[in-house]
Amino acid sequence: MNQNPNAICWFEIYVDDIERAKKFYSEVLKVVFQDVPSPGDAGDFKMSFFPSDPNPERMGVGGALIQMAGARGGDCQPTGTLVYFPCMDCSVEESRVVDAGGQVHRSKFSIGEYGYCAICQDTEGNSFGLYSMQ
Repeated sequence: MNQNPNAICWFEIYVDDIERAKKFYSEVLKVVFQDVPSPGDAGDFKMSFFPSDPNPERMGVGGALIQMAGARGGDCQPTGTLVYFPCMDCSVEESRVVDAGGQVHRSKFSIGEYGYCAICQDTEGNSFGLYSMQ
């Protein structure tokens, strides 16, 4: 059972030029981004966090700009935006995707100290992520 009261727990906006995207969102939203190293075995890419409250007790929704070859406009995420649904163990929800009519693009993988995620597609062609700490 999911203990997070929010429908989503994370979002990613895939970009071609992270510096240009940071400048745009900083000017529009008046926010300061935090650049972070590539987590776990997620591959070589650039990531910059939107400001958010890191306290897990408040269960806020965080997100990031992501620059990664092939992510924007690719088979996995044609729209350039991906939302993640919180799970206790994302492999459990991932195991239900195919039987429900969807597809698993990338099975559960580590994102280092940040936990684990899986990338899937629903019956309407929308990609989404599953996220868990274990």
